[in-house]
Amino acid sequence: MDNIIDHFNRYFEMVPATSEELKKEVYKLRYQVYCIENEFENRELYPDKLEFDEFDQNSIHYLIRHLNSNDYAATVRLILPDVNNPEKSFPLEQHCHIDNVAVMQPIIREQLGEISRFCVSKAFKKRKNEENTLATIDYHRQDYFTPNERRTFPHLSLALMACVIKASYENDIRYLYVVTEPSWIRCISAMGINLIQIGPQVDYHGERLPNVLKIADMLDGVAEKNLDIWNLLTNQGSIWQDRPMTQYSNHKVSAQY
Repeated sequence: MDNIIDHFNRYFEMVPATSEELKKEVYKLRYQVYCIENEFENRELYPDKLEFDEFDQNSIHYLIRHLNSNDYAATVRLILPDVNNPEKSFPLEQHCHIDNVAVMQPIIREQLGEISRFCVSKAFKKRKNEENTLATIDYHRQDYFTPNERRTFPHLSLALMACVIKASYENDIRYLYVVTEPSWIRCISAMGINLIQIGPQVDYHGERLPNVLKIADMLDGVAEKNLDIWNLLTNQGSIWQDRPMTQYSNHKVSAQY
């Protein structure tokens, strides 16, 4: 039986958006999700049908590509700290109130990033009651995908997290801001991904909670819950090498990053 990585790799690939052409695909997909599918942003502000903002120039971008159709299914960015001005505010700090000072105090800002524009196209979602969310997964044209492909769609959010973890590792980011829907917190906590709430709920594209996570602790929690998911998030342990996890598993699986 296939593990999560093998099943995912059969139908999708994670693509770092390092070229201007690929970044344009990122902004195009974000326009589709944020301006058309969910109407979170005013489409009239983006006449070129490309949704972008001031943080994109200081971010690492990833896409998830559906191999059979060559369509891009999902995207995410990791906003990096400003090397010239580490105190520059992240989006979370601009839209949320942080009152959990004790949690934030030991964090070095040069090692703090933010998960942002974490979204999956409605074409690759799975449950009707989640069709208005950004990250969870519904699709109505059932004849377009095979049943095996549709079973892979719930893994898209995990694949986006894997992209963020890889980008964080490569840029010495140890902590992440995350603004989430309350329902998504319950979903990911079951997988061992535990967020620390750092402020009250706000109305920002719907009900959202400001959180922070320490990546190393998150990976420990995931490893204890599900080794397949840990392998997907860490490319079978090849990243986050300062956190060796061999105590959790003796087997290796292949992954494509």
